[in-house]
Amino acid sequence: MEHHRSDPQGLWLPLITPFRDGALDEHSVRRIVKHYLAMPIDGLILGATTGEGLTLDEWEVEQLVSITSTAYVEVGKRLPLYVGLTGSDTRKVVGAVERMESWPIDGYLIACPYYSRPSQDGLLQHFSTLADSTVRPIIIYNIPYRTGVNLNNDTMMVLAERTNVVGVKDCCADPKQSFELLRHRPDNFAVLTGEDVAFYDALTFGADGGILASAHIQTQAFADVLNEWRHGNRKSALFDWHRLVDLPNLLFSEPSVASIKYWLWRLGLIASPEVRLPLTPVSKGLAHRIDREIERVTT
Repeated sequence: MEHHRSDPQGLWLPLITPFRDGALDEHSVRRIVKHYLAMPIDGLILGATTGEGLTLDEWEVEQLVSITSTAYVEVGKRLPLYVGLTGSDTRKVVGAVERMESWPIDGYLIACPYYSRPSQDGLLQHFSTLADSTVRPIIIYNIPYRTGVNLNNDTMMVLAERTNVVGVKDCCADPKQSFELLRHRPDNFAVLTGEDVAFYDALTFGADGGILASAHIQTQAFADVLNEWRHGNRKSALFDWHRLVDLPNLLFSEPSVASIKYWLWRLGLIASPEVRLPLTPVSKGLAHRIDREIERVTT
């Protein structure tokens, strides 16, 4: 497969992983991949946080990649395809990257090590080692409120000098840090927000787009905000965002994977809203709110 080496831009989707009766639901995977290939998205990421990657066996991730790449061929369209990775043992993450080198993917979204809270030097060496282990592009995923460690801008700038460290999914939750990163980042280093509710704000700061779980729902509306902004239609972009911003608030009122799966199940795009423990299904209250919102937007 020809790798997409250009900077990641636009609207990327961290795809959910459908399950049924405890197993990967291949039919639903195929259905949603084809569904989103018809939507205005710019890239797909499999097995990341929204894809419940920490609960997936490696063979299941490989199966996801195989189904997705086959769907690309069947539809006659392909987007950049990345796999989500994380881990607190650099050796094991390197091993995973090396095993995936023969897979038909374009790159990796790699989160900072969780729980161990390494120093900035440890983070630098971790990502440098990973970058040395592959020629494929790497997007760093900086989300300290999940991992317990924040990759600061000084360290990010050093890593950005590497040709295959092409960008960051920025969830640092510090607007000042995000703004300073956008001010000082080198050319050809992309910043994509992963904070769904802050999508519009990130665009105003100069972000290149977003990797947004909420874009599973009302995908076109998220793309419209981005396109209006890109074409200088700031007033229209803000108007569209005002109509859309309550969606991520609703989806993230409980762990978002379950809410997104419930919504897609109600639309008939996946056969089951099942999630894997320790995640649990949406509460009855949230299910009712989602049902009402589906009725509102479809009538």
